[in-house]
Amino acid sequence: MIEIQPVKSSIDAAVAIPGSKSFTNRALLVAALAEGRSQLTGALFSDDTRYMCTALRELGVEIEANEDRCTFWVAGNGGKIPVNHAELYVGNSGTTSRSLVSYVALGKGNFVIDGDEPMRRTRPIANLLDALQQLGVDVRSVYDNGFLPAIVNANGFEGGKTRLNTNKSSQFLTSIMLVAPYTKEGIEVEITDKIKTPYIDMTLSVMKAFGVAVTHDNYRSFHIEGRQKYQACEFLIEPDASSASYFFAAAALTGGRVEVDNLNTDSVQGDVHFVDVLEKMGCQVNWKRGGCEVIGAKQLKGIDIDMNAISDTWPTLAAIAPFAASKVGIRNIGHTRWQESDRIHATVTELRKLGVKVVEGKDGVEISPSRITPAAIDTYNDHRIAMSFSLIGLKVPGIRIKNPSCVNKTFPTYFDVLQSLN
Repeated sequence: MIEIQPVKSSIDAAVAIPGSKSFTNRALLVAALAEGRSQLTGALFSDDTRYMCTALRELGVEIEANEDRCTFWVAGNGGKIPVNHAELYVGNSGTTSRSLVSYVALGKGNFVIDGDEPMRRTRPIANLLDALQQLGVDVRSVYDNGFLPAIVNANGFEGGKTRLNTNKSSQFLTSIMLVAPYTKEGIEVEITDKIKTPYIDMTLSVMKAFGVAVTHDNYRSFHIEGRQKYQACEFLIEPDASSASYFFAAAALTGGRVEVDNLNTDSVQGDVHFVDVLEKMGCQVNWKRGGCEVIGAKQLKGIDIDMNAISDTWPTLAAIAPFAASKVGIRNIGHTRWQESDRIHATVTELRKLGVKVVEGKDGVEISPSRITPAAIDTYNDHRIAMSFSLIGLKVPGIRIKNPSCVNKTFPTYFDVLQSLN
């Protein structure tokens, strides 16, 4: 357990944010598929990226890593998987587990993907398995419950047409898209719901950087030609916009100033737009050459907002919401009940523990201005719950975070960086 120390005065800081987890894991997989040796710079070294790296090595991919230089060097196998059996453990990494299920289908042999308890109980994979089965892949959930462990009896990946529901995660589509160029027939995916586009744009941008284009009909269907090859390249990974949200929120909460370098308005990371939310609450947002600055307001305004497109940041907003002048409504986030935790239930439970008045809906919350009662926060082994609720401790003494090491999933040095704001 760690106790957060309130800041003594308004924050005035430039914060270095580690690389994007989502970019790093996509780039690792695509580089493994590519022809030749790729260099990934600015990469994130965390639990999730280590699970991806370890799994790819077990599948015969040569990867060198230098954590001090935030760099991976990946020798791609040109779409081939040189081993015919592997039992891959992915921890609680959704990007790793879901991407690997499609990746190993390119090989020939027997592959098992398993993970931590949340992957076996609360983070579904059924829609992805169904879409792959439509494409002729012999894949199933070992316990026939739509969760890990999953087993793939691979015999090459022909491709074809499939239908996919992404209401629980856009990672299902990313998984299929990333490997589609190496199928024989290519793949056409019809989306049966309204997809969340920011993370798909990220997938498209990584594929394009490695030389593969995708066509789509306004995100309703996607077509990727088969028998293509990614080309090795040097790929620069942006700072993680989701991780940056905590520090922008810290400026908003304390009436201070925080600047993060190397984030731009044209980033495909949807979470860069969290600063737009803060601007609506009265903060000043300044986009500079090569960075973004947020200056907090004297008093935050209440808002009502749809957070579907930037849903990884809604717990960040929820943490600062009790300090606003009026109610904060957060809508269209029902899919976050199937992430590392049921984030709606977890956030509501911990806010109430702090004495916050909050109403829980099926796919949203409403948070009223409240006086905070200090407490120890349960984190549900969810990095975003831990990082979000720690912000309250910058304002109110006595906020303790249980299991702080859960932030190792995406931001191992988070608490050191947070307390350096003092």
